[in-house]
Amino acid sequence: MKKFIIVLTIISIMNIVSVQAAEVPRESLPCNATEKQIIVTERLVGHIFDEVINGMGYSDARAKSNVIIFNAWLNNQTSGYAFGELVNIANNAIWQYRDLYLRPNFYIENEERVKTIIADVITQYKNDEIDYNKARFEARVKIYQSVNPSFNPDLEFAKDSCYRDIPSVDNSLFAIARKLLLMTK
Repeated sequence: MKKFIIVLTIISIMNIVSVQAAEVPRESLPCNATEKQIIVTERLVGHIFDEVINGMGYSDARAKSNVIIFNAWLNNQTSGYAFGELVNIANNAIWQYRDLYLRPNFYIENEERVKTIIADVITQYKNDEIDYNKARFEARVKIYQSVNPSFNPDLEFAKDSCYRDIPSVDNSLFAIARKLLLMTK
């Protein structure tokens, strides 16, 4: 009887305490990701994001999540979403969390810098003068122009991709910009 009460108590505690896995960082999302796809991805591999936050390597996490998502897809457990849709969300999140793990100071040191660079874009987005996609594009341009003030997106993006002269910028600055824009609303 004593064992039965202990087991029942443990089961009750497990039901009360819910394990919350890490969410997909919204700044890491592919452009076409939907909220439902994000929920499915988090349900399937959110626990792997926790492992990455705690030090698991990118390749190991990506391999593990790809297998889980593929098996879920094979067993019709992806709510109708394709493997490629969900795996891109997961891989981007894994990359973001791994980069945050490896370079936390980079994100801390550059958040104010990026906020200053894209301040007018944030204001326009906040005031509904531009939509999110336009704000994201304008933030990218501002970051490029912070490195090379003569960067002209109309000129450079009109060229064949092999002839473009785009300044070299750490992609994580764009993630910081997206995060700042998303925090605005």
